[in-house]
Amino acid sequence: MENTTYHLTYIISAVLQILIFSVGAYFFSISIFGWIKRKEESTHSFKPQKTFALVVAAHNEERVIAQMIDSLKSLNYPKDLYDIFVVADNCTDSTSAISREKGALVYERFNTVKRGKGYAMEWIFDIIFKLDKKYDAVSIFDADNVVSSNFLMEMNKQLCKGHKVVQGYIDSKNPFDSWITCSYSIAFWTVNRLFQLSRYYLGMSCGLCGTGFCIDTEVLKKLGWGATCLTEDLEFTMKLALNGMKVSWAHDAVVFDEKPLTLKQSWNQRKRWMQGHADCAIRFFPKLIKKAVKEKNLIAFDCALYMLQPIRILFMGLVVVMAYLQWFYPRGTFFTMDYIIPTYVWTIFVIAQFLYGPMIVAAEKKFNLKVLLGFVIYPFYSLTWVPITIQGIIDRENKEWSHTLHTRQISINELEEA
Repeated sequence: MENTTYHLTYIISAVLQILIFSVGAYFFSISIFGWIKRKEESTHSFKPQKTFALVVAAHNEERVIAQMIDSLKSLNYPKDLYDIFVVADNCTDSTSAISREKGALVYERFNTVKRGKGYAMEWIFDIIFKLDKKYDAVSIFDADNVVSSNFLMEMNKQLCKGHKVVQGYIDSKNPFDSWITCSYSIAFWTVNRLFQLSRYYLGMSCGLCGTGFCIDTEVLKKLGWGATCLTEDLEFTMKLALNGMKVSWAHDAVVFDEKPLTLKQSWNQRKRWMQGHADCAIRFFPKLIKKAVKEKNLIAFDCALYMLQPIRILFMGLVVVMAYLQWFYPRGTFFTMDYIIPTYVWTIFVIAQFLYGPMIVAAEKKFNLKVLLGFVIYPFYSLTWVPITIQGIIDRENKEWSHTLHTRQISINELEEA
């Protein structure tokens, strides 16, 4: 019995190590292409010509909606080329009144069955399509955001270059409010450079982030939105990949997003993300793999691997547990975890990953003493992903939307001056 368990744990540890290392090496190799930021054409080379419907999704956001609309009204773009729409979804506060006061076009939606941002987006898109005024693109934001003044100029540039779906740079509105907001900010800063920018340079698909992106109206009409799960951005990204389309990237189109202040808020938000991710993985992974193999499609393959992130997190957690158990069961007993991949390779890999973050944040010109302290706590934040992922996978069938309370009232002028 002990001999069987010995061989079984050996095989399990070997498979887990190879899978984790292989996928990690793949993502690491891709990320290298985001290291050096290339010089692109100036926005001034592209005359403002695209028209935009700017859609702000809001559910009881009376504390922050005014700053968001103010930032959109201050965009460095001809005012006759864009309109601001606020979809007040099941609001019971003053969100609608404040939005109207600020000059936005407000549409109130009340539906207690189909709740959540995805349904609200689908509803407002149908309304916009039926308006007499037509738009070249629709851009989506969250109510707690504020937007850099050059946002539409950057989106106009990318659309004029032929891109159909473009994601902007997601920055943090409150990076130093707490250790949680600092950890979130570090995560987004590194993802912007290592995941998004690298894929943009390689001609692969970036990922939609739920806010700060625009979609060509004809593409939206052709494919339909249809993204109504808990992670509607991920769902639509995969839908694009299956239809032979990709998400482009605008590194200088910045959207400042409010990060959760407490571990509890963060836990609930990330659990929702994992619920949606697990749901999308089950629905899209087989289709993406089939497309990748049949058509030798690298974008579909890359998206399929990303769908496996929850499983990869769980495997990494399991390997860590097995490594700790090694201390209690000496080599040769019924439990063993031999390092199939040489220890020095793992050591180099771990050190590189550890140094990677600070170096990238420094390259993004975000590094300071507070960020350095944030990196000390960041490993704990990363570890919380393991139980959160487990919860998300278990509760993937639960479609109930959980709202994150937003309270940070910061204007775009304060952020740009800082």
